[in-house]
Amino acid sequence: MIQDIAPHRYHNEYRPVQPEEDSFLLYFEGKKALADWDSEELSFPRFRDYPEVERKLSEHLIYLFSIDDQSFYLAKELRTPERGGYRLDSVRGFRTAAPQWLSFAGITAHQLWHWYDSHVFCGHCGCPMVHSDKERMLQCPDCGQTEYPKISPAVIIGVIHDGKLLMSKYAGRGDVTYYALIAGFTEIGETLEETVKREVYEEVGLRVKNLKYYKSQPWSFSETVLMGFFAELDGEDTITLDTDELATAGWFTREEAPAQPLNISLTSEMIWKFKNGEV
Repeated sequence: MIQDIAPHRYHNEYRPVQPEEDSFLLYFEGKKALADWDSEELSFPRFRDYPEVERKLSEHLIYLFSIDDQSFYLAKELRTPERGGYRLDSVRGFRTAAPQWLSFAGITAHQLWHWYDSHVFCGHCGCPMVHSDKERMLQCPDCGQTEYPKISPAVIIGVIHDGKLLMSKYAGRGDVTYYALIAGFTEIGETLEETVKREVYEEVGLRVKNLKYYKSQPWSFSETVLMGFFAELDGEDTITLDTDELATAGWFTREEAPAQPLNISLTSEMIWKFKNGEV
């Protein structure tokens, strides 16, 4: 999956050291990231590529994280960012770009950028937020309100019945044409297991039992931590489709089940587990 970057090691401890000339400098505009997208391998700018950026942490230059001994920083403002082969393009490119450890760095940095960008002001009193110098946290100097990066819990569900896997396609997403598994966000006051049962019933009208936790994944594309479950059908297998959520759904044998060639997502890995007869 996209976070599996061994032998590289991701360090998310908040260690706001001053950047070096060869430290990574990341920059985003909306859902676009500044990178060299056109070479064989993805690369991000370094501070030496933007000598006008002062190598001093401030409200406009923020330490993000490190991978191995290389540090990544967020520039909230850049004049004429596109230069020297670096250009702005969709963060969806991180799904397929190599090397994977830099793709993981890019999409994780974009999640943090979005958090900073959407929490400039206090949601309680409207005062400008200030970054803590001790942890990755924003605090209002007036009312004391604190904010931490947003992480939304969600589930991915592989429902299996008589050697078949339940798969579906999302509705209203013209750019998403592949089959996936039932998924959904955990609501206030419910457990993950209750989320699994509710989402399956709401989207396809089926009940499930014998839930088995599989694995989790940080999925920065939707600011989510995904938790995968396999489950067995409990009762009839007739699908009642929620057409607001899904375009289609059906049962697929191991041979029929369509799978994505790139194994960067928890969904894809779970489908391959089924196809290979491992569940």
